[in-house]
Amino acid sequence: MDVEDLAKRIREACLDAVLQAYEDAGMQGLCAEGRWEAAVDALRTVDLAPLVREFQQPPAD
Repeated sequence: MDVEDLAKRIREACLDAVLQAYEDAGMQGLCAEGRWEAAVDALRTVDLAPLVREFQQPPAD
C-alpha cells in the first residue's frame, strides 16, 4: 500500500463513520445539531491504527 492508498482508505473510513453516525442519529430523532454532534464524535473515535499498521508492513513478494 502506498501513501496515496493509505490516504484514500483513511478518508473513506472517516466518511463512512460520519455518514453512518449522522444517519443513525437521524433515525433516533435527533435534530440537525444533534446529528452533527454525533457525526463529529464518530469521527473522533475512528480507529485508524489497523490501516497504519497495514501501511507499515513490508510488501509481500
